[in-house]
Order: sequence, then structure tokens, then C-alpha cells
Amino acid sequence: MPTSSSRSSAAATIEDRVRLILSCKLDSLSMIGHMSLSVIGRLCDPAGARQGQIASPFHQAGSIMNRGLFVVLAAVTLDAVGIGLIMPILPGLLRDLSGHELIANQYGVLIALYALMQFIFAPIVGILSDRFGRKPVLLVSLAAAAIDYALMALSPSLWFLYVGRIVSGIASANAAVASAYIADVTPPDERGRRFGWMNACFGLGFVAGPALGGWLGEYSARAPFWLAMALNSALVLAAMVGMPARQPASAKPFDWKAVNPFASLSAALSVRTMLPLMAIFVIVQMVGQIGGVLWVIHGQDRYGWSPAISGLTLALFGILHAVVQGVLTGPVIRRLGERGAFAASVAIDAVAFVCVGLASQGWMAIAAIPLLCLGGMEQPALQALFSRQTSEERQGELQGLLASLSSLAGVISTIGVTALYAATAPSALGLVWIVGACLYLFCLPIFIRGGRRARLERGSTVA
Repeated sequence: MPTSSSRSSAAATIEDRVRLILSCKLDSLSMIGHMSLSVIGRLCDPAGARQGQIASPFHQAGSIMNRGLFVVLAAVTLDAVGIGLIMPILPGLLRDLSGHELIANQYGVLIALYALMQFIFAPIVGILSDRFGRKPVLLVSLAAAAIDYALMALSPSLWFLYVGRIVSGIASANAAVASAYIADVTPPDERGRRFGWMNACFGLGFVAGPALGGWLGEYSARAPFWLAMALNSALVLAAMVGMPARQPASAKPFDWKAVNPFASLSAALSVRTMLPLMAIFVIVQMVGQIGGVLWVIHGQDRYGWSPAISGLTLALFGILHAVVQGVLTGPVIRRLGERGAFAASVAIDAVAFVCVGLASQGWMAIAAIPLLCLGGMEQPALQALFSRQTSEERQGELQGLLASLSSLAGVISTIGVTALYAATAPSALGLVWIVGACLYLFCLPIFIRGGRRARLERGSTVA
């Protein structure tokens, strides 16, 4: 009969073997991540590549830190994959659970709930990671996401799906933890590059997610949830073994005032010189939600797209959008200036919206994707205009404000856009896109007035 000591020894041996296997897997994955991200780095920073300065996040320190950084970047990728996975299949699943063909309102509420949870809980999760450490908070969020995806895959009714999206939004607020961990393990002069890797991973996940979701959705509307659950579960195991608890828990008490997502908004509204640009920013964010929210449901309602086609079109958009943002935006802004680039991008985006609204066949809408991606240059041009009117010591506060405005505008406009689509779909399926193009007209008087004020200020400075 085995003794307690022999049982303990056997358990320890099994645990050691599991750790060894997972460690080998992490080394292999780190090698793949290094090769993939090095290619991205060379594309994004050709000057650094020529000088031999491009290095992946897994290349510059000890293996333990490398594994931890890999886990964090994998978590960011999975967040994007999770968003993209369900987009092609969500309309069909809603039709199955609700028993109705017109599900635009439910679709909008589900997406808005997800964005609202991220808006509320992102600062809370970030401060919790300061209080208790990055690793515990990341593990909890990943485990919660895995359990939630399993529950949504088994959801028997519509309300169950609503609860699942709320939990998903909370769990996916771990981007703040990822950013904090990268800052913890990276020297200040390397943080910009490491955050670039983080954005690249999110972009890769958003390209892969819709394609995988659409492909699996051809077999079952619930299959993408099971895949997301499996990926998150594997990452939980990888984080337990490969991510060091580098950042100790803090004894500082939890400050509820610091997690108020509306605090920065109220402070910014008191600065009158920023109000015109903020009004333009809100309009741009609201119009941008039309494509993100309605592309799949509009394509399926008007052109009869399958989940696979919906996913592939989203993946195509993700690839072209990354190319435009990474390759074209900088030269265009240098050539036309921030205001010229913004005006050109808004005009292109408005034309693209009209093309999609009038497109009678699916290939016509797909042909407008390059125009929609070129219109996306308006965002960085507008952010550059904001940064010119903000002092250097308040740039971080500015970016936090823009993130809050973007989330809040997304929540409000998502509900409004889907409600308008539901009301007009029976008679005019493309009307929402035309309305979006017309909304850009409200930017003109604000933008022209702001340009005159800027020229007057420069003239008075020169005089």
C-alpha cells in the first residue's frame, strides 16, 4: 500500500513533468513569436532593420521574462481573436435564440454591453493589478473568459448570451494589465517599441479571429466559442508556468475616485479651446461605429453572405487597415499636414459609405473596403491635431481622455445605429450608411472655424 510520502513524491514527479512539458511548449511558441514579430518589426521600422536594431520582445532578457512577455502578448492577441471570432456568427446565433429574423436591436445591445464593460472596468482592472500584482489579475481574467466562452457556447436562451457578453467585456479589460506588465519589464527607451509589438499582436488577432469564426460558423454557430474557450484555457496554463510574479502586491489602499471613468471627461469639458476638436472626434467615432457594427449583419441581410464570407471580408479589412495605418498614414500627414490629411480622409470615408449604401451586390461592397481603410487615416490625423494643442506633460492624460471618449461614443452610437438600421431595413437597407456620410457634414463648420482660429493664433505668435 502506498505511503503518504510515496504519494507526495509521485505527485511531485507528475507536477515536474507537466511543468517540463509546458516549459518546452513555451520555448517553441516563443521561437515562433520571435520569428513572426521580427518580420512585423522590420515592416514597421525599416530604418531600425537596416541598422540591425530590430529585436523581438523575446530577445533581450532572460528566458523567464521572455516567457512572461510572450504570455502577455498572447493574451492581447486572444482578446482581439475573441472579438473577431463571434462577429460572423453572432447574427445567426441571435436568430436561433430569439426566433426572429430582424435582430439588429439585440445585436447592437450585445456589442454595446461589451464596450460599456470595458469602459467601466478597464481602470478598475488596472488598479487591481497595482494592488495585487499583474499575474493574479491576468490569471483571473483569462480563466473568467474561458469559463464565459464555455457558458456562451451552451447558452440556452437570449438572456444567457447577454450575461455572457457582460462577463466577456469585463474579462477583456485586461489590456490595462498587459500594458502595465510591459512597462514593468521594459526599459523606458524601449517601451515605445514594445507597445508597438502589443498593437501588432492585437491587429494579428483581429485578422485571424473573423476568418476562424466564419470558417467554424459554417459548421456550427457555437463552435467559435469552444475554440475561444480552448485557447484561453491553454493560455491560463501557460501563464501559471511561464509568467513570473515580478511585481509585488502593493499595500496602498484602493482608491475608488481613481477608477471613475467620467473624471477625465468632466475635466476636459472645462477646457473650452478643446471643445471643437472633441466634438469632431465624437462625430468621427460615431460614424466609425456604423462599419464596425453593421458590416456583418448588413452583408448577411442584403447580399446573403455566409459566416465564412463575412469573416473573410473582415479579415481583408483588417489586413488593409493595418497596411494603411502602418505604411501610408505617416507620409500622407507629412505631405498634407494634419488638417489636410483629416479633410482628405473624411472625404474618402464619406464616398466609401455612399458606395456601400448604394451597392446592390456583394462584390460592390467588398470593392469599397480599400476606400474605407483609406478613410481610417482621419483618426491619427485628428489625434495629432489634439496633441499640438496639449502640453507635453499632459499627453498621457490626453490619450486617456480620447480612449474614454471613444468608448463612450461607441456605446451610445452602437445602440443608435442598430436602432436606425432596424427601423429602416425593411424599406431601405443601405440608408444607415448614407446617414453616416451625411453626419460628416457637421464636422465642416467646426473644422473650418478651428482652422481659422489656429491661423490667427500662429499669426499673433509671429507678430
